[in-house]
Amino acid sequence: MKKRLDGKKVLITAAGQGIGKATAIAFHNEGAKVHATDINDKTLKILKEEYPDINIYKLDSTNKIDIEKYCSQLNQVDVLFNAVGFVHHGTILDCDEKDWDFSFDVNIKSMYFMTREILPKMIKQNKGSIINVSSIASSLKGLPNRFVYGTTKAAIIGFTKSIASDYLKNNIRCNAIAPGTVHTPSWEERVQAAENPEQAKKDFIARQPMGRLGTPEEIATLAVYLASDESDFVTGIIHSIDGGMSI
Repeated sequence: MKKRLDGKKVLITAAGQGIGKATAIAFHNEGAKVHATDINDKTLKILKEEYPDINIYKLDSTNKIDIEKYCSQLNQVDVLFNAVGFVHHGTILDCDEKDWDFSFDVNIKSMYFMTREILPKMIKQNKGSIINVSSIASSLKGLPNRFVYGTTKAAIIGFTKSIASDYLKNNIRCNAIAPGTVHTPSWEERVQAAENPEQAKKDFIARQPMGRLGTPEEIATLAVYLASDESDFVTGIIHSIDGGMSI
């Protein structure tokens, strides 16, 4: 029985845990040849142990030279899933220049580096799908204490629409996923770092209209659709998957 991503070669960043890992597994289970990258080689090795036929590579997505070196080894990429992200907590007054630069480097410049390397391969193939992980905290919705995070995630939306517009005639699609709060290891770390972890957890859940957090697997299901030929008529769209936050 044919699977939804049979024959597709996909490249995933931040694949060691959370949304990136769930997407790597979902793509693998749908027949794709998965190249999983992450800066954390320990989590990548765990992924490799669980799914031996997934290719792993330790990669700092903010390092232009490393990205160029790695991508030069790839002859074909049908799907690029840009999932690298960092959540800075605070308002503009809590965000100094170093925080600003770091957030932009991780959340948007990494996407710029990776996309610039992969796009020529997709142009040569005359087909491709680029999927960027944004957030409901962006130009879609303002959330408290997410100043620079929301700003970078809004930049991803502009980035996505521009790529979609520029490469439409090359049969290359570019879409973004805008999750609400998702239960990931990074979310757990932020909760535990709060002054009152139990209250922080309650606050996160309370702002979700459905009364629960999303799961990485739910995000991955949407990613599979956007990676597949089923979505060939879909490009330049920001797909909110947020449990009703944006209603």
